[in-house]
Amino acid sequence: MKKVIITVLFALINGACFSQTLSKADFMEDLEFLKKTLPDKHANLFAKIDRSQFENKVDQVSMRSNGFDLNRFIVELFRLTKSIGDEHTFVEVDFTKILPIQFGLFKEGIFIVGIDSANASVLNSKLESINGHPVSEVFARFKEIIQDGNPAYFDDRLLQHLNNPVLLNGLELISSDSTASFTLSDIHGQIQKITLKPVAGKHVGKLNLARSGGSLLSHKKKSNYWLDYNEDKKILYFNYSECREHQQYPFAKFSEELFPFIDKQKPEKIILDLRYNSGGNSAILDPFIRKISASYLNRKGKFFVLIGKRTFSSAVMNAVELKRNSNAIFIGEPTSGNINHYGEVRGFSLPKSKIVIAYSTKYWESWKGKKGPLKPDIDVQYSIKNYVEGKDEAFMQVYKN
Repeated sequence: MKKVIITVLFALINGACFSQTLSKADFMEDLEFLKKTLPDKHANLFAKIDRSQFENKVDQVSMRSNGFDLNRFIVELFRLTKSIGDEHTFVEVDFTKILPIQFGLFKEGIFIVGIDSANASVLNSKLESINGHPVSEVFARFKEIIQDGNPAYFDDRLLQHLNNPVLLNGLELISSDSTASFTLSDIHGQIQKITLKPVAGKHVGKLNLARSGGSLLSHKKKSNYWLDYNEDKKILYFNYSECREHQQYPFAKFSEELFPFIDKQKPEKIILDLRYNSGGNSAILDPFIRKISASYLNRKGKFFVLIGKRTFSSAVMNAVELKRNSNAIFIGEPTSGNINHYGEVRGFSLPKSKIVIAYSTKYWESWKGKKGPLKPDIDVQYSIKNYVEGKDEAFMQVYKN
């Protein structure tokens, strides 16, 4: 059976109009609709919170709603969905603007890995504060709206939201969603402040930014799945960044070409990189899993799977199947997705704000009795220095084993 996880609800999202003004009555109507509808539609809304707790939280938000604007309301919805404890039940807002800055989390802290060209000089600088709020406080505010039981999930979502002016404003980290200031320190410890205004857009990866890390092999191409072969080291690298078919290059064709290539070149090692894969349809990888399981490469020291904090949903399902049924060595960080989880996402729109609430319709038990994320056999901590220099700590571990 195909295991499909819907992560973006295009069909439903009309988008909250951020210029609209909603009254307390509008917010209350949306909250009442949420309170009645979500328990009916979710597969098991009260697995980690009981009904009275959930209803009480909704009522408390309703009572406070008199002073809300839309940004604050969105943040309150995030708080409510966090309390449910299901990473596949969330608020899906059609955000229309984004700050032109991208962050990466490394063992030394949070650093700028993408920035608009006007501020390219601060690329690779460390984040110290946002509008005077130190990073520790920024973390604390975001923990109010992002699930943090799995630290990898929190880290991944934090990086996705740090450049969102609506959430920063709703969390009262910036005074308006029209500007934000960032205090930074460079490699020499010199402090600098920059001020950014939002630009039109939804995904920072699609913005034209000055970026670092471009010399990393994992950043070499942009496609759902692609290969690179190092003839000197005889290592075949398979980057699988989305559990989705490429329209012009179906995965079945990709797989049919991959294994004849293996038969011809006889690589000594193969790397499957799932670190940037947030999910989709887990069944797409099945042909690869079947064939690699029967290959001479399915041996300790020959087959390596890279996982990390962006490995989520169906990608975790694929990783779990390989963990259970292959001899692969897993390298990297714990996954943001849990081994067993609710999923098969659907959504409904709130009547006034038109904000979409995504919810789970099914529980996936990939590995009976297991709790939490999938953890690697070999832990890796990434440094900003190696990132800038194009050195991948996960690859270093492959070379050692």
